[in-house]
Amino acid sequence: AADILRRTRAKILMTVRSFLGADYPAMIAPHELPDLHSIAPIENSTAFAAEDSNDPRIDAALNAILADDVSDIMFTSGTTGAPKGALNTHAATVRLFRGWVDAVNLTAEDRCLIVNPFFHTFGYKAGWLACLIAGARMHPMAVFDAQAAFETIRRESVTFVPGPPTLYQSLLAERARTNEGVTTLRTAVTGAAVVPPTLIERMRDELGFATVLTGYGMTECGTISMCRAGDDIDRVSQTCGRAMPGIEIKCIDEAGATIDSGQTGEICVRGFGVMKGYLDDPKATSETIDADGWLHTGDVGRLDAGGYLRITDRKKDMYISGGFNCYPAEIEKLLSAHPSIEAVAVVGVPDERLGEVGMAFVVLRPGASLDGAALIAWARDAMANYKAPRYVEVVSDLPKNAAGKVLKTELRVRPA
Repeated sequence: AADILRRTRAKILMTVRSFLGADYPAMIAPHELPDLHSIAPIENSTAFAAEDSNDPRIDAALNAILADDVSDIMFTSGTTGAPKGALNTHAATVRLFRGWVDAVNLTAEDRCLIVNPFFHTFGYKAGWLACLIAGARMHPMAVFDAQAAFETIRRESVTFVPGPPTLYQSLLAERARTNEGVTTLRTAVTGAAVVPPTLIERMRDELGFATVLTGYGMTECGTISMCRAGDDIDRVSQTCGRAMPGIEIKCIDEAGATIDSGQTGEICVRGFGVMKGYLDDPKATSETIDADGWLHTGDVGRLDAGGYLRITDRKKDMYISGGFNCYPAEIEKLLSAHPSIEAVAVVGVPDERLGEVGMAFVVLRPGASLDGAALIAWARDAMANYKAPRYVEVVSDLPKNAAGKVLKTELRVRPA
């Protein structure tokens, strides 16, 4: 947080006084933050109340804001390096998430559980901002707890729950623990990672979601593609939807040439939703956004004939085993079909003969048992031999960042 305050040259810090036992204002070292001249502790909603809502200075300040002005600087998760600050504008942000609200059919009748971290695009823009646009009721959780989430869903008749796959896996585990269901859930919107088809089926069958939608976005372009209400189960489970209005998507080969639908390559995005650039980092900006305005995402996927996008993997996560390209996300989807598996992450580890082989870290469903040899044998029947992991480790949980993404950098340093 201090690094972000320093790099953004923030002048005013709005913060809760305490959270999880930490006194944030007391942690500030003013001499290290020369630009920071004011700290505003947020005790309750009155902290934001204007003394006089008719004060002409408020209208003057609003009228001075231009559509192309920077509205926020969202920092990347840092899973592939040091976090970078993406510069986003008012017009792009509001237009993009107005389209998101339409795509997922979020309405003023919905009651939305906001679990995703508020500093993250998923929680901030596909959470708070989307609810403000739609007029939906918001039920925020400062700290996720599956039991508390279930209680909130029941007590408040929650209908709408966006979140990464790990959120629903936790809710499924809680339901299995208590053997109690919920009846009001209507729509789930997930993404931020590859979503196994079996998870979508369980969300419908065990949690009661009438509609499950998948999408794709990133800090540099908040929401890129979305499935739409009415898309069939195959579309939802196998793709992350089609481009949002005003967004173009293409896939390119290693030489940078656009490839045909059905072929796999790096996903590139262009349109009004793409960030202006990275904060104080023109080199990283030029490496990410080319001269024609295409944002190179670093993700690998392919478009089908209908324009629906299928994510294959992070470009940096791919490993090569015996000359074959192996995409962990694809292997994870296949492994997730095993009835004993709750969650799984696959990474490439060194191998003297094949160069690299797959290692699977597996979280089991409550009450399930499974050994590595049995899973490897099962995998060899379920997928091509070069894709089947050579090592398996059963773990109680997968390491994640605050946004719920699995930290594969931590998994790679574990010995096979």
